[in-house]
Amino acid sequence: MYGSYTGRSRTRGRAAGLRTTAAAALGAALLLAGCSGDGDGGGSAPVIGQQPKAKDPYWVNPDGTAARQVAAYQEDGDQEKADLIRRIAEQPVGEWIGPDAPEDEARRVTEAAAKADRYALLVLYNIPHRDCGQFSKGGAADGDAYRAWVDGVAKGIGDRQATVILEPDALLHLVDGCTPQEHHQERYDLLEGAVERLKRQPATKVYVDAGNAGWQSPGALHEPLWRAGIEKADGFSLNVSNFRTTAVSTEFGKKLSVKVGDKPFVIDTSRNGNGPYEGGDPAETWCNPPGRALGEPPTTKTGDELVDAYLWIKRPGESDGGCKGGPNAGEWWPEYALGLARATE
Repeated sequence: MYGSYTGRSRTRGRAAGLRTTAAAALGAALLLAGCSGDGDGGGSAPVIGQQPKAKDPYWVNPDGTAARQVAAYQEDGDQEKADLIRRIAEQPVGEWIGPDAPEDEARRVTEAAAKADRYALLVLYNIPHRDCGQFSKGGAADGDAYRAWVDGVAKGIGDRQATVILEPDALLHLVDGCTPQEHHQERYDLLEGAVERLKRQPATKVYVDAGNAGWQSPGALHEPLWRAGIEKADGFSLNVSNFRTTAVSTEFGKKLSVKVGDKPFVIDTSRNGNGPYEGGDPAETWCNPPGRALGEPPTTKTGDELVDAYLWIKRPGESDGGCKGGPNAGEWWPEYALGLARATE
């Protein structure tokens, strides 16, 4: 357990500390062929390509934060670190839609994905009163602002193929009492409305976030999921930004699925390779825990009919918040990214 609430940060953030020369070099390389290149460690930028569509149909952002870090290390001639970060850069990760220009941003991502003949993976994290005042506090100013924001996202997606992870933590903070009671009904209404609006897009899948296997029980979650619109959604998501193993998450998800009409689910495997951290302050085991590893690579070939995909929803290498020496929530932290890669078998 994580105490009365987790405060797990999920802000998308922007890359920090990468040299503009490296980013420019990578941008030039992206004008070349889309296949993956090795680079020579002598200043040439890597070309980050797509995973085989049959294995993983989701889009790899060739100009993502990790890709730019690979370019920076290669420019420095540090091939060992470049190769480690490439383990992250070559996998599709969630694109967290920001608060200011949702339509433009969703359109940019989905158009880029469609051009590469892949699906976009979007994360919506802007519910009012988000994160109970913790590292990722914020969100839309009110319900009307949130509805307009979701409408913008939906318009930006259009008829392109996209999978949306809807509001990590939002439902669970209703269950654990973190979100004040006076906001509960509005939040249920906003989540249900978001599902309905997004599902009007012809090629959009929506998974309502349902926390993780270490936080609450399936018996405490099924009624809230119904109230949040799970019936009209494609399923639910588990383990976003968390570290519960895939086996444990699968068992938990199957117990919950039975209670919500046998809906399938997706699991965030971005950092669960070594399971959860058991040391230090129990209230902060979620925040930048040491010794963690990348989990199963993203794929839709899970071998389980109830598990639609293993996804990297949390972007590996981005900080959970200002704890254990980390930068602000959502900021790129290359040392942590290197640790995740090194610990991965």
